[in-house]
Amino acid sequence: MNEAFEGIKQGLREAIAHAKGDERGVRVHRPREIDVKAVRAKVGMTQEQFAARFGFSTATLRHWERGDRTPRGPALVLLNVIERNPQAVIEALA
Repeated sequence: MNEAFEGIKQGLREAIAHAKGDERGVRVHRPREIDVKAVRAKVGMTQEQFAARFGFSTATLRHWERGDRTPRGPALVLLNVIERNPQAVIEALA
């Protein structure tokens, strides 16, 4: 029990430090920003096809392409992977 508690306590300390902007000892992956319209053009799909194939709503895709919103979190990671290797993502989702 004591070992488990210490592990949880350490994890909480790291989470608090990260939330405060202290990233010492914490590895943070920040995917690069992406031009969603260019990625979609690269794979040669319409907005509807791209959204359906990769699990985005068409409305969200339109907002990203217009610049009203920017993809964040897992969506941004997925878009980066799609840009690098769209066929791998298509095959993984098939």
